[in-house]
Amino acid sequence: MSDVAVATTALKDRVRALVDADLPSLVALSEALHADPETAWNEHRASARLQEALASHGFAVTPAYLGLDTAFLATAGSGPVRIGVCAEYDALPGLGHACGHNLIAAIAVGVAGALAALVDELGITVEVYGTPAEEGGGGKIELLDRGAFAGLDLALMAHPGPVDVAEARPFAVAHSHIRYDGKAAHAGAYPEEGVNANDAFVVAQVAIGLLRQQLPHSARVHGIQTVGGQAPNAIPDRTEGRWYVRAETLAELERIEQKVNRCFEAGALASGTTLTITPESKPYSEFRNDERALAFYRANAEVLGRVFDGSSAAGRMNRASTDMGNVSQVVPAIHPYIGVGSLPATNHQPEFAAACVGPLAEKALRDAAVALAQTVVDVVS
Repeated sequence: MSDVAVATTALKDRVRALVDADLPSLVALSEALHADPETAWNEHRASARLQEALASHGFAVTPAYLGLDTAFLATAGSGPVRIGVCAEYDALPGLGHACGHNLIAAIAVGVAGALAALVDELGITVEVYGTPAEEGGGGKIELLDRGAFAGLDLALMAHPGPVDVAEARPFAVAHSHIRYDGKAAHAGAYPEEGVNANDAFVVAQVAIGLLRQQLPHSARVHGIQTVGGQAPNAIPDRTEGRWYVRAETLAELERIEQKVNRCFEAGALASGTTLTITPESKPYSEFRNDERALAFYRANAEVLGRVFDGSSAAGRMNRASTDMGNVSQVVPAIHPYIGVGSLPATNHQPEFAAACVGPLAEKALRDAAVALAQTVVDVVS
């Protein structure tokens, strides 16, 4: 074994020891976030908890980073190689941490804490980005537009899933708010006086259902109606909904979204209502993996006993859309998935939220933090 290899192995052993020493506090952080879920752009307590944890590791913390109230930047070291660690901490409305962002946040603190102790030996600067509103709000895109992440040598994070999958292959996605405005009237006495905004949604959803026959097999179109009227005997004068369109690439997404929007326009035309489509964020991009860093992560995770299961149906979580895809288009990045042993439960189910605490979740937290930090050691060695 060469001197470099011996030194690298020794640093990776220290990383593992540092994460293990910090594990009780990381688990406590994860459990606190899990018990106190906050949705997109409202993650004030979660952001504060992470900032406090990072400050305890010697990080200099900038709250409300780039004008976003629940974002932050924490930095340690002054080396020429800049490593970005991304933390997500928003929960799902009505489902809590059913996507495991409590674990993502704790993993990020674990990676950062271990690397902070080695910044001088590695010649790195560690930058932890607190990124709000991943669940539809595009917090990382907002940060990108304001200058965040620029010039990083590597950005990384790990995301819980039912099984381990190394390579992120998310769909590009567009999030839209849909609104129809009509005219209220008494549904029994004066129906001819009304313009039914609920009918517009019915027509649009039928049109979308038919459109699916002509969409690529990988495309996804799905949504919910959030406002449907007030009383059965009053013709609804306003309806609203939230809809997502997914595709393999941003270019394909643009083409498909135009077709979907025509379905919403059909609802307005048929019902006589007025349609308003408002993007909820800029589109999320497909992901560009840094293959060298990804190979290091896979090797380090396998040494820890992780088994990758990308070929199974349970491994499809790696297709889930993420605004980390936009970061990957600007700087080298990886976004592996760490299994929490939740099957048959999968992400965005209450049972998955329950699986994001407990012994298997704690093991996933520890292994992801170790493997990611060791990957940084490999990258810079």
